[in-house]
Amino acid sequence: MKKSVFLLFLLATFVLAQPGAEVAAQDSSAVQGVPPAGIYTQIIDWYNDNLNYGTITLLMAVESSFIPFPSELVVPPAAYKALQPGTNLSIILIVLFASMGALIGAFINYFLAKFLGRPIVYKFADSRLGHFLLIDTQKVEKAENYFRDHGAISTFVGRLITVIRQLISIPAGLSNMKLLPFTLYTFLGATIWNCVLAVLGYLAHGQKDIIEKYNSELAIALLAFGALFIGYMVWNAVKPTKKS
Repeated sequence: MKKSVFLLFLLATFVLAQPGAEVAAQDSSAVQGVPPAGIYTQIIDWYNDNLNYGTITLLMAVESSFIPFPSELVVPPAAYKALQPGTNLSIILIVLFASMGALIGAFINYFLAKFLGRPIVYKFADSRLGHFLLIDTQKVEKAENYFRDHGAISTFVGRLITVIRQLISIPAGLSNMKLLPFTLYTFLGATIWNCVLAVLGYLAHGQKDIIEKYNSELAIALLAFGALFIGYMVWNAVKPTKKS
């Protein structure tokens, strides 16, 4: 299930890097008798107009913090677009700025955990807001146990593991890990992960004809999945919690 969701995210986001994607979405809607997706076209226009090193850094900072936002929506489409003629983006710089953004997000988690302390962190994880952000006690405990078992190096390896990747900075902050090794390990781990995502964007560019052929279908799939994802976040926040 997770693999299919990842592939859907990955393929659908390449639509964002396609010139004229909004036209394809409108044409598809017209054929199916659905009103043109005005909000969708605005999102696509904003994405295409503002896809630069600054927005890459910002979005990766969000992804690396406690806010649920997949990095698959940022680096692969940017790398894909960097290979288009006439672009001023460099894949190397995309990876660098994405890693800087990941480090900023990791600092947010690290310092919040360090200064707020374990009781408040776990209380937040058990709150409805925490559940809305897809955080719960079990996930924080899993990150803490991983950090306890592997030590400081976990901030490097943990960046490559799903779920652990966003939350590994929290136990690092709770344990008052030294800032220099935390910074080094986090940046190196994030860079490796971003290189993998950039390679996926490069490989997808080789399938440009296929992606362009199914551009409209991927756009609709992205919208549908986005709606389901937001719905899941809301349900996760309002569902009854189990009493221990």
